[in-house]
Amino acid sequence: MNENIIISSDSTCDLSPAQIAENGIRIFPLRVILGSDAFRDGIDITPQDIFAYVEKTGELPKTSAPNTEDYRKFFEPLLKEGKTVIHFNISSGASASYDFASAAARELGGNIFVVDSHGLSTGQGLLVMKACDLRAEGKSAQAIYDTVNGLRDKVNTSFIPDTLLYLYKGGRCSTLSYYGSKVLSIHPQIAMKDGKLYPKAKYMGSMQRCLKKYVADLAEEYPAYDATRCFVTHSNADPELVERAKELARETFKFNEIVETVAGSIVTSHCGRNTIGVLFIGE
Repeated sequence: MNENIIISSDSTCDLSPAQIAENGIRIFPLRVILGSDAFRDGIDITPQDIFAYVEKTGELPKTSAPNTEDYRKFFEPLLKEGKTVIHFNISSGASASYDFASAAARELGGNIFVVDSHGLSTGQGLLVMKACDLRAEGKSAQAIYDTVNGLRDKVNTSFIPDTLLYLYKGGRCSTLSYYGSKVLSIHPQIAMKDGKLYPKAKYMGSMQRCLKKYVADLAEEYPAYDATRCFVTHSNADPELVERAKELARETFKFNEIVETVAGSIVTSHCGRNTIGVLFIGE
């Protein structure tokens, strides 16, 4: 492994603490704003804080992209240690973070490769982990950067929300869709395309039933896939839903490992509790 290469990411990658520690991944926390107070994702705010805030106020949290100076302060100490940095941002279609990180990299003029993940949550995390795999194989920073950029649009970043309330309050769902989903028990599949979220499919019935159809749809769409790993990522979902999603992933695919992770505060702010997704890299 090339120890001079540091893999880093915005906190939106939603990787497990074990993966972050084992691979020496440096995490840059984005900000969540509750009322007039700003918090650092993964450091001084939890998804439970967000659920409590929405229940109390009826308002969604706001998220805030860091600025160029924030990224400069993050990158500079690593460059002074003689490291080359490969940094992963949440999709530029969802945040200005990539633009600010790129500006900081240009200002510093060092060995910093900034990746627009075209994804979020563990869709972004899959690319981070792929970079760690390639580093372990002894690949150069340029080779890692080129490879992960080539994989960005092969990543299945998708999930099913239990409620459209958060998407509705955030202006990403119409009033008709929101109330219709409540009456008819409709759960959409939300996916990423060209770096932006869009409603891909609609399922009706219980979340258990919808999960089964969702995973079946994924299997049909991705007959070939990278079997290295799969993420089952959720926003503090009910344990039985999480176990069902993992069971379906095991029965339907042949991944070397299926890793459960909990979505951080940034993703939770936009999707609400009980959202769950099965994410992996297609071929």
